[in-house]
Parts: sequence; C-alpha cells; structure tokens
Amino acid sequence: MEVLGIGGRLAAGPAAELVATAFARELADELALFEGVSLADLAHTVMLIEAGVIPPAAGSELLAGLLALHTHPPDFTPDPALGDLVTNREAWLAARTPAAGWLGAGRARREATTIGYRLAVRADLLALAGALIEAGMALVERADEHHAALMADYTYLQPAQPTSLGHYLLTFAYPLLRDLDRLQALYRRTNLSPAGCGSVNGSRLPQDRARLADLLGFDGLVQHARDAMWQPDGPIETLALVVAALVNLDRLAEDLQIFATAEFDLVELADSHARTSVIMPQKKNPYALAYVRGVANDMIGALAAAAALGRTPSGQMDNRVFTYGSVPRALEAATGVASLMAGVLRGLRFNAPLAASRLANGFAMATDLAEVIVLETGLDFRTAHRIVGRLVREAIAAERSLRDLTSADLDTAAMAVLNRPLHLAGAIFAAALDPASAVAARQGPGGAAPEPLAAMLTECRTALTAYAAWREGAAAHIAAAEAALLRRAQELCSNPLSPQYRA
Repeated sequence: MEVLGIGGRLAAGPAAELVATAFARELADELALFEGVSLADLAHTVMLIEAGVIPPAAGSELLAGLLALHTHPPDFTPDPALGDLVTNREAWLAARTPAAGWLGAGRARREATTIGYRLAVRADLLALAGALIEAGMALVERADEHHAALMADYTYLQPAQPTSLGHYLLTFAYPLLRDLDRLQALYRRTNLSPAGCGSVNGSRLPQDRARLADLLGFDGLVQHARDAMWQPDGPIETLALVVAALVNLDRLAEDLQIFATAEFDLVELADSHARTSVIMPQKKNPYALAYVRGVANDMIGALAAAAALGRTPSGQMDNRVFTYGSVPRALEAATGVASLMAGVLRGLRFNAPLAASRLANGFAMATDLAEVIVLETGLDFRTAHRIVGRLVREAIAAERSLRDLTSADLDTAAMAVLNRPLHLAGAIFAAALDPASAVAARQGPGGAAPEPLAAMLTECRTALTAYAAWREGAAAHIAAAEAALLRRAQELCSNPLSPQYRA
C-alpha cells in the first residue's frame, strides 16, 4: 500500500525507528476512535456531495467504500508503517476505489481525529454519568435504609458527635451531584462540532458546518476554526472531572477500608468485593476499596500529564496525540470505579449494634452536654467546654464512660473550674447524654434529625432522577443522529462498491 504523505514534500518513507515509536503509539491510541473517525468521514463525504463538490458517481463510490469500512472488515489491518488511523483508512479505501482521493478535500487529518475524539469522549461522559447515577442511587438507598442507625461521626478518626449512618452516607451523595453537574456542563462543551474547519482557518471549498454538526449529533459549533482544531483545555477539564469524582468516591472507600478493620469492625464488605491472602487464610482483604484508591492516584497523574502536554506553543501535536488514548481510558476507568462502588455499597454490611454501643459508651455526647449547659444555665460555651472537658478527662482516668456519670460528677468538675456547682437536673443531664435525642435535636437544614434527613434523601433522589433523564435524552439524540447519517449515506450510495475495487 502507498504510504500517504510521500509525493508531497517528502520523497522517502518513515524511518523504522519512527514507525516503531511515534507512529505505533499514535495508531494504538487512535484505534479506539475508529467508529468516530468513520462517522466523521461519512458526514464529510455526505456534506460535500450535497454541496456539489464531490461528483455524484465518485461520491456514491466513496460512500460505498466508507460504509464497508464502517463495519470494521477483517481485512482492515492497521499498520504503523502506513501512519495513523486516518492514513490507514485512506490506504484501505485507495486500494479499492479511486474515489478515495476525494476524502481529503477541504480538511486535514487533524479534523477527522478531532471529531472522532469528541464523539468518543461524549459517549464516555454519558457512560460515566450513568455509573455516577448508579453510585448515587446506591448511596441514597443505603442511607434511607439506615436513616435511624446510630453511630459516632468521626473526625481525625476519633469519635466526634452522634449521627446516623444515613446522614454519614449522604456526605458523599452531594459531592457526587456536583460531579454530575460538572459532567453535564463539560458534555455541553464537548458536544460542539469542530467539523468543516479546513486546516486552521476555514476552507475555500464550500463547507456547511451546521449540516456537519447535525449529521454528527453535535449540539452546536466550536465557533473559531483554529480553536476548534487545537483546544488543550478539553482534556484537562475532562481529567479534572475524573479526578474530582474519583477523589470523592475514594474518600468513602478510605473510610470504609478503615471501618472494615478488625479494630473498628463497623462494616464488612461482601465476599464478592474482597480477596483473600494466598498465605494468610484468615484474611479478608477489602480489595475493591484499595483498587478505588489506586485508580484515583493514577488519574491524578494523568491530570498532571494533560496539563503539561497542553503547555506548548499553539498548534502543536502534544496535547492531541497523547490524550487520544489517555482521556478515553481515564473515563473508562472512572466509570468502572463508580460502578464498583455502587456494588460495594449495595453489598455492605453495617454492624449497627456495635456502632450504637460504642456511641452510648463513649464520649461523643460531650458537645451536646456542653450545649445543654449553655441552654440551661446561661453559661458561655467556652466555660461549659472546659467543664465538660474536665469531666471527660476524669472519667477516662477512672475508666468510666460518659453514660456512667451523674449530675453530681458534673458538679464536681464545675467546682474545679468555677468554684461552684451547676445543679443541672438529673433528668436533663441524662437526656443530654442520650444519642437518639441528640440526633433528633439536630433539626436545622442539613442536620441528622429525621426530618432534614428525609428532605435531603428526597432532594438527592429527585436530582439523580433528573440527571438520569438528561443522560437518556442525550444518548437517544446521539443514536438518532448516527442512524440518520447512515441512512443518508446509504441513500446517496446508489451502488455497492464496484467489483473491481473489492478486496
């Protein structure tokens, strides 16, 4: 096959070492863009036929070849010696029809791969949205199921204040909704057409950019022709979204990995999300959670690489060639992690009796006691904080829990701080140390009480349902555009590929 490019400025083919390195890397990453590049070629050809640039007979012949190639025939075997995906496709077509010469009219190879990349990324974004919605629904389901399951909230891995597992789990639902909001905005910017830009500033050939956008299912145009071809910020933004989503999921995974230890024993993963040690038979390693962390770390590196690749003079290949593979792979990895976390959440077992017992027998009610002192005695909070802090210190020294103490113990601590007792009624003191009452008292917006928690559960469900409807609509629009493009190509292709040009 002819190596495209020889016969222009170049009189010789590529060196073996160039083929083995740059060409091989570029082609390998572009293979995942095959379908998108194929659709770009079909749309470009349809548009030029409709514009009267490509003669009908040649256009019909070219479309026949493109439709045959669209099925990814087994005799299409890309070879780095032939260059990138675009030149490999043209070489296959050129061996079957002289009409292949029309395919490059009015555009650079850069346009086809840019379109193919955008088509791949928009599909991957919708897949990631689906996985994030799935993870969000799993969070909401388990939060609703355990809305009344009491536990200590942890800060610095220390028991902090009383809460419920339901309220804790929604900690991760709201960042996920923000991830979906960011994804939706990124999708709108991604689903804009760069097609019909010529090389960098348009073409003398008449190119109907709006028609191309419609044929390819884009929602509009990247307005500036040169910007359309050389955008470095898209990969950076995409990988930033991936990192934000993965860091959120990893924060939950990190917590669950700690809670799953024998020392905490608050949760247990389903056996299907764990892995045993090949040498220590007693081990149940939370492998799924460790994988989440590993992918998050890997994607942080990919984001840094995309930023570095974009930091070049304009019109350079760095931010294009090296992100063709890394960005789709990152989106695929993030989608897998989100689906994995949904499965982990649905299979997770929560040790509710132990969590409630630790809360009742620990010191997580200390803040509530200090606040009750403020409300009942008018004492300022800092002083109340000092009194309760002393009470806790002395209880720990005496190996007593907060629930073992009485208002008399509180008066002893108050005497040491204020030189006078507080005389807090015993019933009020006991109520201040009741975890269920403490959670029920947190009635403000966003609080752990049943009423605000129920409102947040409804809010999250409603938002996730809306995102699911948006995703379904976007996917349906893409599918309809692709089907219409193939129908139009078949209409314009009155004859199959001529026998003399078939493989």
